[in-house]
Amino acid sequence: MQIVHFPHPALRFKSTPIIRIDNELRQIVREMFDLMYAAEGIGLAANQVGLPWRLFILNLTADPNEKEEEHVFINPEIIERKGTIEAEEGCLSLPKLYHPVRRSQEVVIEAYDLTGAGFEMTVDDLASRAVQHELDHLDGVLFIDRLSEFARREVASQVNDFETAFRQQQQTGIIPADTELEQQLRELVQRQS
Repeated sequence: MQIVHFPHPALRFKSTPIIRIDNELRQIVREMFDLMYAAEGIGLAANQVGLPWRLFILNLTADPNEKEEEHVFINPEIIERKGTIEAEEGCLSLPKLYHPVRRSQEVVIEAYDLTGAGFEMTVDDLASRAVQHELDHLDGVLFIDRLSEFARREVASQVNDFETAFRQQQQTGIIPADTELEQQLRELVQRQS
């Protein structure tokens, strides 16, 4: 398992709901936390590791020693939004690319945890931003999609660099072709159903 970079097809794949929480899923979540910490991130969505499932994780401290700050969101939905605020965002699938993004200041999210228990959480500020960012991933939306046309032009050369690097890795066989990657995603969806 590894964090995939733009424009990997998994990042545009609309994730499917998880219908089974088992030891395999718990192991995947643990590996996701390990990858997130290694990349010094605070959140990671399943499709950022090439998995097509509605799941993301957060630890706003980015500290692997603070296990009590780890949160797992399975089949999450935002049910309420309040206010708006703009702040800088980055993404582990677009490393070292940052830009201000306008988001809701506070959200109420419903999800399930790794025991299968449902919960509701009201979050604001950084937590709200992280929840919205990760939930966007599950719908195949990247933070660069939330930028204004002017802002997109500002980051276009960096985004093009990611595209070029990815396509070069495909040409050399390091990364499979998009069609093969998309087939892998469809097979994973079938495995979960």
